[in-house]
Amino acid sequence: MDYAALRYNGCMTLEPSELAPNFENSETATVAKQSSKLKESGPNAGVGLSPSDEANHATNFFRICLYQIGLRVGWIFKTESIIMPAVLDVIGGAGWLRGCLPMLNRFGQSVPPLLASDTIRNLPQKKVGLCTSTATMGACFLLLSAIWAVTGGEKSSWLPILFLVVYAVFFAATGINQLQFNTITGKLIQADRRGRLALVSTVLGSSIAIVCAWFLLRLWLVDGDAAGGGPKFSMIFGFTGIAFIVSALVGLSLRESVDTNPREKRSGVALLLRTFSTIKHDHNFRRLTIIGALFGMYLTLFPHYQALARGRLSLGLTALIPWVIAQNFGAALFSIPAGWMADRFGNRLVLRVMMLLLCVAPVLALVLARLGDAGQPWFTAVFCLLGLTPVTFRILNNYTLEVTEKISHPRYLSTLSLAMSGPAILTSSFFGALVDWVSFEFVFAIVVSCVFVGWLLTFTLEEPRHKSA
Repeated sequence: MDYAALRYNGCMTLEPSELAPNFENSETATVAKQSSKLKESGPNAGVGLSPSDEANHATNFFRICLYQIGLRVGWIFKTESIIMPAVLDVIGGAGWLRGCLPMLNRFGQSVPPLLASDTIRNLPQKKVGLCTSTATMGACFLLLSAIWAVTGGEKSSWLPILFLVVYAVFFAATGINQLQFNTITGKLIQADRRGRLALVSTVLGSSIAIVCAWFLLRLWLVDGDAAGGGPKFSMIFGFTGIAFIVSALVGLSLRESVDTNPREKRSGVALLLRTFSTIKHDHNFRRLTIIGALFGMYLTLFPHYQALARGRLSLGLTALIPWVIAQNFGAALFSIPAGWMADRFGNRLVLRVMMLLLCVAPVLALVLARLGDAGQPWFTAVFCLLGLTPVTFRILNNYTLEVTEKISHPRYLSTLSLAMSGPAILTSSFFGALVDWVSFEFVFAIVVSCVFVGWLLTFTLEEPRHKSA
């Protein structure tokens, strides 16, 4: 556990005997033993790593940074708010198709991680799973590259479906990958260094990614004319896949001790029941899941920003290049104060600030879209603000790592991911259709209201670093 005894940090306040019989297992027994030891050793127990992982902390910090830099370089070429919705517009064009992206995103990052949480927990070394899931992500984009090269991206009834199927597999691998990454971060990186890790990897990764995007997207992302020949999405997808494969090799080089946790394997139903039990018995984490669910609504807007701007401001595909760069620049820019504040004051304060700032981007987008030509040069600021989103994801996960013991990290992280995903899964395609049927303004207003309520709820969260044993 990262900061103190189980009762100190506000999670699992019930004794094992008070839980439902289905959950009286070896994990509960292990938690009870850890709780007993920590009560004897004071509020700062458990801050350190295992002796082996502590000895390799500096090396692992550097290699995890490299791993994240590789992912970020690949990710800038497939952003869900810019590149991928534009791809669907080229081969399909309907709002409900764009709306499928957040649905597949959140489903893949909630249900598969939940089902895989026991498998991840049982792995003696988490880096093996991390490498496998990252390589799978890369393979999906190499496949998309091959599909685009063969078909030429011509509009058809089957190409959007095939595209979304491959993308669904990619998101399932991504969801498992993120759970594995957060788990290995909790194992190898000290709690008061995770903000620094996020800062360094985001700033360096975004800087390198921006340079790559500036030079390569200008060659590959062009409007369909006689000179440019149309967008070369096969090159974009291929580069993304290669970047993910390189990251997988870096992840395999981590120096990680072997875990000896009791091995367990539950059915899908048992895992779902355990998720509900986690939310039921941990009141602070329950509030966090509600905030995460309201934050998840924010993701439903991501595919529609570029459609709003391209439609109302009459912009072509080349306009996507500064938007991609602005979004990654924003992620790097906001991660600097966020990482410093998280290490110094705690993740709760940073989450409070992030949730309030998230409300600005949709409102600004609607205002600029109504200005016509005058709004064109300023719309890049909207995508800069969207850089807050990955920072908020990281803060939510890092807060979760602090409110439970290490053995329960996969369970808590997968539960949070499921909570963030539910609203997006249920509403994203419907919201996409509403954009076409009603208006952008109607959908954006609903989402901003949800995020604002989430910001208000951050004032009810506990700060695990400031509570006494």
